[in-house]
Amino acid sequence: MKRDVASGTLLIAGALAGVLIMLLHPTGTEVQAATPGHGMALVNVVVHGSALVATPVIFLGLLGLARALGFSGLTTAALVAWGYGAVAVMSAAVAGGFVTPAAMDMPEALAHYSYMWNQAYARVNVVATGLSMLLWSWAMLKSRAVGLGPIIWGSVVGLAVVAGVLSGHLRLNLHGFGMVVIGQSVWLVWLGILLCRRPAQPEGQRAELGAQ
Repeated sequence: MKRDVASGTLLIAGALAGVLIMLLHPTGTEVQAATPGHGMALVNVVVHGSALVATPVIFLGLLGLARALGFSGLTTAALVAWGYGAVAVMSAAVAGGFVTPAAMDMPEALAHYSYMWNQAYARVNVVATGLSMLLWSWAMLKSRAVGLGPIIWGSVVGLAVVAGVLSGHLRLNLHGFGMVVIGQSVWLVWLGILLCRRPAQPEGQRAELGAQ
């Protein structure tokens, strides 16, 4: 029970941190205009540094979710897919928070090259985590341990972001990526609350997460 509360709390904290990070995230223009030691340059470093912390926090929470649902082929695949995306988004955070600002003092082509790496990592993250949401939803549907609400939300958001990136209709600028983060965060907080409310597990049985 305590492990479920801890896992749920990690999901909620990581998701809310992600939303806050996007709200504070400076625009590309602000980063380009900032000089080393400038207030906005420091904000950029703090924002991306925070993302490097929040990402593994969410992964740890999802590990607890997999344990609660019971490790199966689907939950393992969902966890691996999210982990794959987590590595990509951490790489994007390093590029956006530490490499791109340093490249601003270099030739414009080099700065643009750094930005393209950031975007490529972001696309990998969104596709991988979107597929992960679909796998989690499938696993939760099969286990019947969760109500339809988070299953439907996870399926819709997961399918939408994957289709949006692969079709080229979803641009991962500050607004586009922010919408992805909000959609995922609602789902993560929802699951976090269910984990925190999960009843004590009887011996030899798996307790449901809830029907919310």
